[in-house]
Amino acid sequence: MPYPAEEGQDHLCQACILEPPPFAEVSSVGLYEDSLRQAVHQFKYRGDFSLDRPLGGLLARVLETSGQDFLPDLIIPVPLHLSRLRQRGYNQSLLLARVLGRRWRKPVPGRLLVRLRPTQPQQGLKAVQRRLNLKGAFAMRSALAGQKVLLIDDVMTTGATARECSRTLLAAGAGQVRVAVIGRARLHGG
Repeated sequence: MPYPAEEGQDHLCQACILEPPPFAEVSSVGLYEDSLRQAVHQFKYRGDFSLDRPLGGLLARVLETSGQDFLPDLIIPVPLHLSRLRQRGYNQSLLLARVLGRRWRKPVPGRLLVRLRPTQPQQGLKAVQRRLNLKGAFAMRSALAGQKVLLIDDVMTTGATARECSRTLLAAGAGQVRVAVIGRARLHGG
């Protein structure tokens, strides 16, 4: 979970201390509030594809200035189920991943991690419901051989999607999974 202070060193939140996540770390552009929230909504729900480059660029700069060895072997977007993809017409996480892939000349296999079944939208679900909603929802089309993976999504709230995707990637042989998102939501109960 994000800390209230805008600046500070990397940390583990209480949730990660109590239940360590399968991913190594999470990087975000900022809190999912105000203008960042508006930009993500325009991009995700209103089809403003022109936001992929500026949002992806912001995410790249956050990762490049983190001081960590962030360059992955693969950049993998959180997948949409085919029914949701048909409804929306695009996967916003894939568009963001492609911006990073072009910038760093890294592969972005858009169909390696797949969503096996349609799931309820996570928005509005409590943390326990989110985990149950996603249990067993993802699979890999082929094995990984120790690669460092950067998992891309637009927003992280409870981390249920990132956890389930990371478990799937690690079970398929990923050496490490890091997560990068545009917005990090604060939890208000749940």
